[in-house]
Amino acid sequence: MLMATALLLPGCAALNAVNPFSGSSSKPTPPITANVTPETLYNNGVDALHDGRYKLASSEFDAIQQNYPYSPWVSNAQLMEGYADYLQNEYTDAVSQLERFLQLHPTSKDAAYAYYLRALCYYEQIADIHRDQQGTVEAMVALQDVVSRFPDSAYARDARLKIDLCRDHLAGKEMLIGRYYEREHYYEAAINRYQRVVQDFQTTNHTAEALSRLVEVYLKLGLTDEARHTGSVLGYNYPGSRWYQDSYRELRTSHALAANMPLPGSTKNEPVAPDSQDRSLAKPRPGFFTRALHTVF
Repeated sequence: MLMATALLLPGCAALNAVNPFSGSSSKPTPPITANVTPETLYNNGVDALHDGRYKLASSEFDAIQQNYPYSPWVSNAQLMEGYADYLQNEYTDAVSQLERFLQLHPTSKDAAYAYYLRALCYYEQIADIHRDQQGTVEAMVALQDVVSRFPDSAYARDARLKIDLCRDHLAGKEMLIGRYYEREHYYEAAINRYQRVVQDFQTTNHTAEALSRLVEVYLKLGLTDEARHTGSVLGYNYPGSRWYQDSYRELRTSHALAANMPLPGSTKNEPVAPDSQDRSLAKPRPGFFTRALHTVF
């Protein structure tokens, strides 16, 4: 230890320049003296974290990597610096630290947490649906990585919930674009967006609206059969939704109600008197929703 310390004191700047374990060079590194051990630096960093002094904590963990690159404390310092950066919303720095940790310690007992924290860094950067959603896609990929690698962990359970939220976010973006196209009378483009929600995001909260919008556009285009069929799918799966109420009213006005189409608010499979002018589609069978999505669209 004395020899290592003697080498560190005069050569600190050089070490910082070439050390492959080092963190971000933009972070201030506390001066190291002969009696400050890696363990002391680590404990100082933990104390700083507990006190909410995240920048100081990050610097303490970085100092271990910069000045004691071969210490057994380095792996913990990498992980904790990533966590300190995450708490400061320094997500790019956090991801760099966590990826460095995973590259050097892929079999660590803390690898699951590192993957999860890395995914959170992407998740926290998800933009509003009015902006580009590439970040949402990246978050989904990172969260899926947690699920694939550690399927039985608590991290995977939370990652699955967040994946569902990401999917809902992406579906919301598709709906936003679809509504814009519909307002501008670009009906084919609108249909493509709504269909994508129905086909790729059918477990999200936007599916009922997407089906209702499809009914609306099909009727505008005079595609009565498509409107009727889509309305049946909507009525079978979301009979109590306001979207089905709207579509049911539009279909009735257009004399396009399907046979046995349920009244809005009724229970699935509840027999209802069909529209006397239209008996072309029998009552949907259980499982019709999934099959219909692949046959209609």
